[in-house]
Amino acid sequence: MLLRNPADRRTMAFVAVTTGLFVVNWMRPLEFSLLTVVLWVWAMFMAVSCSVMAHNHNHVRTFHSPALNVLMDWWLTVFYGFPVFAWVPTHNMNHHRYTNREGDYTITYRMSEGNNAVTLLTYPSISGSYQTIAIRKYLASLWQNNRKGFWLAMAQILVFLLSMAVPLYFDWQKALVFVILPQQFAVYTVMIFNYVQHVHADEESKFNHSRNIVGPWMNALLFNNGFHTVHHNNPGMHWSEAPAAHALIADKIDPALNEKSFFGYMFRSYIGSLFSNKLGTRSMRLARKSRHTGSTPAAADNDLAGSQA
Repeated sequence: MLLRNPADRRTMAFVAVTTGLFVVNWMRPLEFSLLTVVLWVWAMFMAVSCSVMAHNHNHVRTFHSPALNVLMDWWLTVFYGFPVFAWVPTHNMNHHRYTNREGDYTITYRMSEGNNAVTLLTYPSISGSYQTIAIRKYLASLWQNNRKGFWLAMAQILVFLLSMAVPLYFDWQKALVFVILPQQFAVYTVMIFNYVQHVHADEESKFNHSRNIVGPWMNALLFNNGFHTVHHNNPGMHWSEAPAAHALIADKIDPALNEKSFFGYMFRSYIGSLFSNKLGTRSMRLARKSRHTGSTPAAADNDLAGSQA
C-alpha cells in the first residue's frame, strides 16, 4: 500500500477534488455568475483544507515512498500557497516545543492579552512576521548541516513561485481569482485557527493549553483539526486517531475550552461580546498568573475584564 495510513484515502480524495476543481475553474470563462461564485467559494474552502493537509503531512508523512512525499510537498505548496517545509521550523520545532509559552513565535499575547476582533484580525500578520525569523534560521541550518534538505526546500520555493507566475502569465485575472486569492486565504485562515485554538487558554496546563472544536462537521471536513489538545499532547498521532484520544481526556479539559461550533464561537466571541462581556472569553492564562502573584479576587477580575477589552 502506498499510503502509510488507510485513513489518508480521504486526503487523496481531497487532493483529487481540489485538482479537478482548479481545472474546471480555469477552463470556464471568468464571468460573474452564481455558478462562478459557488465554484470560487468551493475553491477557497479547498485551499483551507489544503492548509490542514499540509499540517498533517508535516507531522505524519502521507506515503511510505520518500519520492511520493516530495511530490505531495510540491502539490501542497501549490494549493496551500506557501512552501510546506516552513511548517517544520515554525510549527513542528517551535510551536509544539513551547505551545504558546514564551519562545513560541506564534504566541497569541505578543501584542495584547485581549481576545477581540482587532487582536484576531491582526494576529496573522504579526505572527507571520515573527515566523519568518524561524524560517531564515532553518534554511541557514539546512545549508550548513543538510545540503540535500536545503535544496529540497529551495525546490519548494521554486514550485511556489511558479504556481503564481505561470497562471499569471497565461491569464492574470483567473490567476488572481482562482490561485492567489485562495492561497492567501488559506495561509491567513490557518493562522486564525492557531489563534482561536490557544488564545485565553492556559499554556502551562497539561489539558487546558488548547481550545477544541468538537462539533462533527468541522472535524469531518478538516481532518479532525478541531481536536487540538490531544494533538499537542501527542504530535505524532495520526489525525484519524484524534477523536478517540480526545474522548479519553475530554472530562479533564475545562468545558470552556470544548466548543461545539467554530462559527458559534466566532460569533459569540467577536460579535456578541461587543454587546455583552459575558459572551467573551476569560483568560485562563491571566487567572493563573494572578493566583501565582497572590492578587486578590477583585484584582484578578479586573485583569480578566481588561483581557476581554
